[in-house]
Amino acid sequence: MYELDVLPLHLILECVGFSESTFYRILDLWVTTGDVVKHNIGALPGRPRLLHFDDVDYLLRLIRHRPDWFLDELLELLKTNRFISVHYVTIHRELCHAGVSLKKLKKIATERKEDVRNQYIERMAQYNPDELGFIDETSKNDKTCARSRGRSKKGHRAVMKQKFVRGRRLTATALLTTKGIAASSVIEGSMTKALYLNFLENEVVCDIMFLS
Repeated sequence: MYELDVLPLHLILECVGFSESTFYRILDLWVTTGDVVKHNIGALPGRPRLLHFDDVDYLLRLIRHRPDWFLDELLELLKTNRFISVHYVTIHRELCHAGVSLKKLKKIATERKEDVRNQYIERMAQYNPDELGFIDETSKNDKTCARSRGRSKKGHRAVMKQKFVRGRRLTATALLTTKGIAASSVIEGSMTKALYLNFLENEVVCDIMFLS
């Protein structure tokens, strides 16, 4: 309308709400580039990024598969599989920007079966807590070598499935009730069938009868 002299400039400025200097700046941009919006063509300001979106996504997929990677191991995987050589501080900074933090690693045994666990919970829910007693044994885990910390998205647990190897050491067996430990036994080595039956007869049954 300005170029065809349909309306005077002051009426056009009242309609669009521009100042006169803004109008002439946009007009000059239109004459020069054919567009009324200025586009930044080329690289973004600042130092070029060493890790792009696909590289960071590769790191996140590695962490989802194994949360316990060390930074130097991630660095080596980037160098081997994506041919990118960066400092491990760069990897740490990119992971922080992606919302990944270092936290205590929750370990889940690969042998665990969720459907069986759910069936057990459903069956045990019919009993009163005072009617239940749980017997379990534990021994020193001397041979399992595992990392205790891993990375994952903020707000999510770092979960790592692995095999648990138990060493042959002192074995403690106890009966746990709502009133505390009712019976306990500590032996050297593993709990055999004969030792377990003896524990049930001479420790568990006697203590339950005494508590009753």
